Amino acid sequence: MDLAYLLHLLIPSCNSVAILALFFAYLAIAGSILPGKLVPGAVLQDGSRLHYRCNGLISLLVLAGILGAASKLDIVSLTVIADRGLELLSTTFLFSFLVTLVLYAVGCKSGNRSSSLKPHLSGNLLDDWWFGIQLNPQFMGIDLKFFFVRAGMMGWLFINLSILARSIQEGTLSQSMVLFQLFCALYILDYFIHEEYMTSTWDIIAERLGFMLVFGDLVWIPFTFSIQGWWLLSNKVELRTAAVIANCFTFVIGYLVFRGANKQKHVFKKDPKAPIWGKPPRVIGGKLLASGYWGIARHCNYLGDLLLALSFSLPCGMSSPVPYFYPIYLLILLIWRERRDEARCAEKYREIWAEYRRLVPWRILPYVY
Repeated sequence: MDLAYLLHLLIPSCNSVAILALFFAYLAIAGSILPGKLVPGAVLQDGSRLHYRCNGLISLLVLAGILGAASKLDIVSLTVIADRGLELLSTTFLFSFLVTLVLYAVGCKSGNRSSSLKPHLSGNLLDDWWFGIQLNPQFMGIDLKFFFVRAGMMGWLFINLSILARSIQEGTLSQSMVLFQLFCALYILDYFIHEEYMTSTWDIIAERLGFMLVFGDLVWIPFTFSIQGWWLLSNKVELRTAAVIANCFTFVIGYLVFRGANKQKHVFKKDPKAPIWGKPPRVIGGKLLASGYWGIARHCNYLGDLLLALSFSLPCGMSSPVPYFYPIYLLILLIWRERRDEARCAEKYREIWAEYRRLVPWRILPYVY
């Protein structure tokens, strides 16, 4: 593939713009009208709190049903995303860039003093654009931060499914592709089943909405987390039974740690007295949970995330580093994020955090880091 042809494939087309616009329009409408649990968010500094309609799972299933029916009627091809992958990538990137410029401009002009919309200006244009100015900007009553996370996770699944359809169409479906698709689908479906847990994460509670989050949600998650699927389309991998078992074991352990840790944190924030592993929770300074997974490592959920990322890549074998881009990137990101978390928590909790560090000395992986 020469450079000129690659650049041609990256040029956004009317079709790619239409696909992206229809996807966002559907999510906006479905998110507003489909039934779902209304979950209160964290209490903000001014005492206010947002409420999130967690209907991502039903929105996903309805969209899958619509696309399946449209495919049966020959209205849409199931391989349309796989066929237009690069131009959809560039279209989504341009959309993310333009949206964050608008967010920056609107944030600078905002006179709102609420915690959600109060502008936070550092005086550094690049920093303000990258990290964002407002905590929870909205458009037509839609919380954009929550909306973009949902779009990215759902987009990841549909990219994968389109790759799967193309693999079946080309007659190249392999055991490795099935494993990759199965692990990713289970992870994404689990995310939407427990979507309310997202409302208590750091990204939703504390990160402002700038290019970092918008690009991460709309471009990075769906288009880089699916690299393994793209790679398997053109590379055949034969896995031994032992490798398949080890891969499944990695996924299960990663899932148990990731979901278990996040659930414990979410439940603790809702009810600080709720038992952890059948025992009363140990709490430092009345604020920090030091039981369950959170008594093993201070960021044990990151360990689960890393094991899951590895399980998505292991079906590709060891012949190329390309499919391992995601877990390698995630390792770098989570160590950087863990350092940011540590600094913020040290500043916020002070002596309470110091006591928690003494009690739980390991950051992510016990006895290693």
